Amino acid sequence: MKGWQRMWLLTVWVVLGLALGPAAPQAADPLKVGFVYIMSGPFATYGQFAKQGAEMAVDEINAAGGIMGRPVQAIFEDSTGKPDVAVRVIRKLVYQDGVISVIGLDSSAVANTVVPLMPEMQTPLIVTHAATPDVTGSLCNKYTFRISVSLNQNVKAAALVASASKAKTWTTVGPDYAFGHESWEYFQKYLKALRPDVTFMPQDQTAFAPTKTTDFSAYITKIMNAKPEGVLISLWGGNLIDFVRQASEMGFFKGDWEVLMTLGAATEVLYALGDKMPEGLWVGTRYWFLANDSPINVAFRDNYKKRYGQFPSYNAHGAYAALYALKAAAEKAKTLDKEAIIKALEGLTLELPVGTVTLRPEDHQAWTNATWGKTASDPNYPIRILKPIKIFPAEAVTPPVEETGCRMK
Repeated sequence: MKGWQRMWLLTVWVVLGLALGPAAPQAADPLKVGFVYIMSGPFATYGQFAKQGAEMAVDEINAAGGIMGRPVQAIFEDSTGKPDVAVRVIRKLVYQDGVISVIGLDSSAVANTVVPLMPEMQTPLIVTHAATPDVTGSLCNKYTFRISVSLNQNVKAAALVASASKAKTWTTVGPDYAFGHESWEYFQKYLKALRPDVTFMPQDQTAFAPTKTTDFSAYITKIMNAKPEGVLISLWGGNLIDFVRQASEMGFFKGDWEVLMTLGAATEVLYALGDKMPEGLWVGTRYWFLANDSPINVAFRDNYKKRYGQFPSYNAHGAYAALYALKAAAEKAKTLDKEAIIKALEGLTLELPVGTVTLRPEDHQAWTNATWGKTASDPNYPIRILKPIKIFPAEAVTPPVEETGCRMK
């Protein structure tokens, strides 16, 4: 190449460089997090609230610089509430999408199938909804954590409420799978220890309905004919909504018996029922937006209401809380290595809208409060609120590790 040609090329590159300016810095690759909830069918509202909580956490975290300098990308999958579907989408999230963690799960049946597979996938799972004791009990493993109240904790709180009532003869209405049957078993165990004088009705005077049930009239009639003094209801989602509407029409809530609903204070249910939710019922929840006025809860409640036009449910809180727990663990570990994050999650304590939560290192169960209250109307709210509210501290409702059946490997 001749001298004048080299000079011409140099001039061209200089001009192009001035025109284009300095090369833009490359954005950090997104940190992918998988969220698996029921997004379709009669329980889809739970997944929709969870997605909103996750999206709000993603936006807040990314606005503050992401996790370890990387923006968070949420990938949502529909479990449809079926174990085989949940396994398939989680494998896709881990092996195809390359997520750093999986968050979610609504159904206990899904959780009991998924949890034993997490060591194979070597990816942390943070359960936010499914309450089966097995997750942090007989099926516990180093890769699985639960950041929400377990069935044991919630039902122990129910037993404490029931022990203060006059009811001595109890029966139940629940879903006909592990969650419903375990709720009844633990309620009997805990209440009998608190009140040795109570009795529980035999199997033919209890009611367990398949999750596909839409007509609850036969189950309602069965319980009314049994004439109990107390009824524990562990139905949830669309099943609970249908039950309450039909039971109201049949005069069930005018009966002379105490009614406890283990998940009656889910805002998904309260919004669906509006003023059709009877007043004066004891109901439980894993998070209640009016349970405390801490700055973090007020900000979460107000920002969520402003963004979505509704008050946050415990599903929204669970997804929100889990992502912040993942962030805190990564920052504690100072790395995005999955094994290091798992180690950092063990024993992690953080402030959440629900209050101070610790992930117990021995079984990975959240050491957190359980909230119950009585349904009441208030002109300032479009849904039934809880008045009074009873908050049971973690130490009062959480079983010792040796009673959970967890043998962490």
